[in-house]
Amino acid sequence: MMDEAALAQVRAADPLRSTWLTANAGSGKTRVLTDRVARLLLAGTAPERILCLTYTKAAATEMQNRLLARLGQWAMLPEPGLRAELARLGEGTAPDLRAARRLFARAIETPGGLKVQTIHSFCAGVLRRFPIEAGVPHGFTELDDRSAALLRAEIIEEMARDGHPALQDLLALHSGENLDAFLAGLRGFDAPADRDALWRSCGLQPGADMAGLLAECFGDGALVVAALIPHLQKSGANDQKAAARLAQGDWTRPGAAELSILESVLLYGATAKEPFAPKYDGFPTKGLRTGPCAHLMEDLAILMERVALARPRRIALAHAQKCLALHGFGHAFMAQYRAQKAVQGWLDFDDLIERTARLLSDDSMAQWVLFRLDGGIDHILVDEAQDTSPAQWQVIERLTDEFTSGQGARDVARSLFVVGDPKQSIYSFQGADIAVFEARRAGFAAAFESVQNPMQVLELRHSFRSSTAILSLVDQVFAGDAAQGLGDPPRHLAFRCDMPGRVDLWPPVARPDKPEPGDWTSPVDQPAENSETTQLAHAIAGAIRDMLGQPIFDAKSGAVRRVRAGDVLILVQRRSDLFAEIIAALKSANLPVAGADRLKLAGEMAVKDISAVLSVLATPEDDLSLAAALRSPLFGLTEEALYRLAAGRKRGEYLWRRLRESAHRHAVEVLSDLMGQTGFMRPYDLIQRLLIRHGGREALLARLGPEAQDGIDELLSQALRYESSETPSLTGFLVWLSGDDVEVRRQAGSAGEGEGLIRVMTVHGSKGLESPIVIMPDTASRRPPREAPVLSAPDGLALWRGRKGERPEAVEAWAAEQTRRQLEERKRLLYVGLTRAESWLIVAAAGEADAESWHGMVAAGFGRCGLEETRMPAPWGGEIRRLSFGDWPAEAPDTWRAERPPVAMPLWLAAPPPPMPAKRRPIAATALGGAKVLAGGPGDAEAAMLQGTRLHLLLEHLPGRDPADWAAIARDVLADAEGGLPGPPELAALLDEARAVIAAPDLAQVFALPEGAEVFQELALAAPLPGIGMLHGKIDRLVITEDRVLAVDYKSNRDVPATPEAVPLGILRQMAAYRAALAQLWPGLRVETAVLWTATRSLMALPDAVLDRAMAGAMAAGLDPVPLGA
Repeated sequence: MMDEAALAQVRAADPLRSTWLTANAGSGKTRVLTDRVARLLLAGTAPERILCLTYTKAAATEMQNRLLARLGQWAMLPEPGLRAELARLGEGTAPDLRAARRLFARAIETPGGLKVQTIHSFCAGVLRRFPIEAGVPHGFTELDDRSAALLRAEIIEEMARDGHPALQDLLALHSGENLDAFLAGLRGFDAPADRDALWRSCGLQPGADMAGLLAECFGDGALVVAALIPHLQKSGANDQKAAARLAQGDWTRPGAAELSILESVLLYGATAKEPFAPKYDGFPTKGLRTGPCAHLMEDLAILMERVALARPRRIALAHAQKCLALHGFGHAFMAQYRAQKAVQGWLDFDDLIERTARLLSDDSMAQWVLFRLDGGIDHILVDEAQDTSPAQWQVIERLTDEFTSGQGARDVARSLFVVGDPKQSIYSFQGADIAVFEARRAGFAAAFESVQNPMQVLELRHSFRSSTAILSLVDQVFAGDAAQGLGDPPRHLAFRCDMPGRVDLWPPVARPDKPEPGDWTSPVDQPAENSETTQLAHAIAGAIRDMLGQPIFDAKSGAVRRVRAGDVLILVQRRSDLFAEIIAALKSANLPVAGADRLKLAGEMAVKDISAVLSVLATPEDDLSLAAALRSPLFGLTEEALYRLAAGRKRGEYLWRRLRESAHRHAVEVLSDLMGQTGFMRPYDLIQRLLIRHGGREALLARLGPEAQDGIDELLSQALRYESSETPSLTGFLVWLSGDDVEVRRQAGSAGEGEGLIRVMTVHGSKGLESPIVIMPDTASRRPPREAPVLSAPDGLALWRGRKGERPEAVEAWAAEQTRRQLEERKRLLYVGLTRAESWLIVAAAGEADAESWHGMVAAGFGRCGLEETRMPAPWGGEIRRLSFGDWPAEAPDTWRAERPPVAMPLWLAAPPPPMPAKRRPIAATALGGAKVLAGGPGDAEAAMLQGTRLHLLLEHLPGRDPADWAAIARDVLADAEGGLPGPPELAALLDEARAVIAAPDLAQVFALPEGAEVFQELALAAPLPGIGMLHGKIDRLVITEDRVLAVDYKSNRDVPATPEAVPLGILRQMAAYRAALAQLWPGLRVETAVLWTATRSLMALPDAVLDRAMAGAMAAGLDPVPLGA
């Protein structure tokens, strides 16, 4: 009997039903995806008709590996085991076992493999197959982030050189700091600015301008202000401050500046009970209002009212101007950006999606394209649907249009499977929208319902990952109003209902009143020892040190074991000071930690050392770079040795000269060798020479540890990327490398490798991961999210976001709505972080933690959770609250470690490599000397050679093919061959001759092959032959049976020798060389050679004795080529 969780998975994997599946964290959605694909294959669906779209390449690889592993297991399982596996999958009582065993071979033999890929990879594949129809460059290149950033920088520089007027618009919007982030966020702007549309979005009438507003506000002047200033100057302090501000204006000709001054003086502020209301009873002071200025109050009140009414319009006009500048610059910049991409043949990720959607939306092209996609796609599976953007959904909808049209070119069952979890939608910065997920669910359900093929809407609630303690807390953290933004409130069921678990809530570490001064040698920006982040980092390191070796229930093995370092996963919201402090504290405590999950390439010590060497090679006079290189592990000079080397130099005496005259011969030899290669080697080869030939990689890893490997590998990748896009030079590479701050994504390892490493990463980076112990230290209060400067209106129009209080009401409302969505995404990010834990979850904070913070939300969940709670004192004050479920194990079996005997290093490992063998020029088998034909009679030798070439081609392509297709095959083959397509009479004669050769009884051992024989046509081979050199050639037909290898060479000579001894010497030497090469490739088989004479339809075997004499003659003739460079 299946349990409820397994039944839910079986229902979701039903290949006959289209399904929309909502899957909680840890509910086994990847298992369901692989189950569904496996059942589709079992049902007879061709692999090429299944398309599975994943969110990341890593997810695609994982799913493909899982699926192939399962199919491979089916191929090898005994019958009872295979029946049990298929029963667990949900197949019937009489599964086709033979079909199940063949699925692995069928899957790996599918051209291009199983279609498990990201939607970007799929779209790139479609565009590469249909570049003309899609209007994209043939052989386009996908634009990576670095190249895109460099391209944007080049465009801005070009616009600046040309004095482009759009740069004035940019200056009105942006200060230039972090400019590329702003440029990278620009989308669209295909058309010039629509001024009227922008004005309407800002709540203005088309044509409204500042001049009209000023005319309304100051229609009868503002002389009352000028009259008021002298009285204010004689009054109290507040009136005098107002007088100073008012005195800055020209009240005889008031303009926009004067209007802003009046707003600051005559209107209340943003925090008042009535924000920006006129100060009728508040300005000036009562003494002036009722005294010297009483006669001015009526005019002042009218002016106050006009200023208050003008303020929203003034703000709207200023904001509209910013939006106009945005569109002006955006249109000019994006036009150049698109043009440069077209020139370079580049498409970015947005282009891939947009062009594919456009292609599939074109009625005149869509059906043709879908048909050509391997005859059509019958089943589509979409993973992580909650993170799919609207543009990506458009591609999916176009692919599934025929599924719900009620008719199709083929009468086959077709299905759509979508799996996602709105609670885990955390990639809005890439276009994901939880509202779109819900809308698409309703849309697809209605579409399938309309064709009487209803889509089943299912939910997976059982978690195969987490303990009841963790799941109960998660449900309570997001109970009631706290679930706003998560879709439906979460409801989880623990599959392992008796699995022990615990959740610890640490009290926040308070910010100290006064930071402790650090040591004078410490960096000035290093946090104080008593700072909240440092204290929390040390507390985490201490807690982990105490955990290691303690008992824990292993959910995967079902047994109790000891805690390992790899069991701990630390998750933060962002890579802040706390992130760095935690890694530093773990290293200080000598705990095995994987380091940061991302790193800046330019900040890596190994990369700095290699770059210093490259700078010296480019400019030997660069003393600073040479000093840095000498101090690095690459050369290992001490501070004292470097000082003695550099001290006392005369003016103009470079450090490189001192080094050459010093006793540091190793450094001189290495640098001199590299300098000698600088003008000839590409940067990649130069770096590899330093790392391998001169032991640089070994030296860097020995000093800096295995973490340096990632930076070194990424530097090499950058060198290859540079060489693929630029003319390679060392100086050019150094400039190119400094043009962008490359970020390296590091794979943090897994908990299952030995003792493992403690992993520290962001919650975004942990998506899809799990760990027995999860620590979330970054849960304190945070500022509201920083939004992108460009805001999208409900109608899709791009608007300048602006600052709060400086934008129209409509834009203010749209900005507030966007902020609300970002805050809701933070909740979903918290959900993702909490659900990574299997057994033990720890939540901590550094600094203040209000009710809206993650720490506050978890604390509220603690209060609503009905599990047993205990409290323990925290070393930094307050109490640690712990929720527990089940009996946490008290003891664990000792870990048995096998002592590995020391392995002596073999002598050859330290010995220098043997000298490289002399390089020999390759020699063709047809260039061994000797005649190729008998001394002949009359005839056109050139025509005969052309006839022979054509006959060779036909004998290569026609055997084994249907004779009815021979004429068409011959036309296709000969059309692109030498001499072009022959006329009909010549073609017919060639076909007749080929037919006679293939059907000749004497040639049966060549063309009529026994069962099990292998045949190779035009087999290219290369092999070293003693006395000859590196031979290369091409054998016309090679037949391999159980006991022999037969090499056949076609010859169309008109004069056929009567005996093997009479065969021309050049042919004998060629066949003798083939025999020697084949004997090396198939040492256990008898090698025979023969010549097929097409003129007589006969096969002449060449005896070994004849070939031996021919080979001896070739070697005696001195054909062995001389070494290169001799």
